[in-house]
Amino acid sequence: MSATTPWERGRLGARRGKPRLLFGQMYEDWDIEAEVLPAAGRVFCIASAGATSIALAARGLAVTAVDINPAQVEYVRDRLRGGAPRAGTADRFFKAGRRFLPLMGLRRSAIRRFLELTDPAAQLRYWHAHLDTARFKAALGLAINPLALRAIYSSTFVRVLPRRFDRIIRARLERCWARHPNRTNPYAWRFFLGMDPPDYVAPSLPSPASGGGKDVPLPEGGGGRVDIVCADAAAYLESCPLGSFVGFSLSNILDGTEPAYGERLMAAVRHSAQDGAVVVLRSFMEPPPGESTEWAARDRSMLWGRLTVEKLH
Repeated sequence: MSATTPWERGRLGARRGKPRLLFGQMYEDWDIEAEVLPAAGRVFCIASAGATSIALAARGLAVTAVDINPAQVEYVRDRLRGGAPRAGTADRFFKAGRRFLPLMGLRRSAIRRFLELTDPAAQLRYWHAHLDTARFKAALGLAINPLALRAIYSSTFVRVLPRRFDRIIRARLERCWARHPNRTNPYAWRFFLGMDPPDYVAPSLPSPASGGGKDVPLPEGGGGRVDIVCADAAAYLESCPLGSFVGFSLSNILDGTEPAYGERLMAAVRHSAQDGAVVVLRSFMEPPPGESTEWAARDRSMLWGRLTVEKLH
């Protein structure tokens, strides 16, 4: 991976320095992976904040979680030892944005009432009547236009965002409200309130007595484990034997990279995949004309434009 990518630098902006924790939470609905990946075998995950890796391991899969950012790797190891969640750069950005919601006309009490709803039709009515206001639309347009985003994120990341990203984000939010009950959607609660829904229990593994966060066993009878590796994803997969994995959860690794790296990564995926392996890949980009948005719509985390699920042969 090129040294210009935010993933390798461990920084979402262009400034150089020690790699930082970027993600303490993940806005990726691991229910997608749980549905499409095989029920048993070894799967490859981008480690990120560890949520998808832990959830899949808790279902009995053997997970290899890989990240090029050493800060993310140490964070996931700490979580597997029982460490508490911490905020990364992206989480602090979301938190700062939530402070401005009242100025956009979105009071916390109104958002809480909205998130307690369970009927998508009622959610849409409430959204249009109380939250998707002219003030909110104008403020969102100012907050996430390309000029504003370049002050925070590197140009290699911002350039993948579609034009009028504010309108597209609002459309993706509305798509979510029209399909998924808010009351049980942890991603909606985290996005707007910075908390999980009441009674929500995240998938977890027991804290190991030893092992330092590597090769972490599952509860008795689970049959899976999490191996954590600090490496470039393509380079790691190139080093694996043929047919090593039955599935791949690649997050949005290709956002912010050059096209040549994407070609290299997918060649490495095919090299290390068993016949029939499933690949899940997300992106903030809009899909090309004619590509289905069904999987993106099924992801409760709301933010993705493209979510592809491919079975390799």
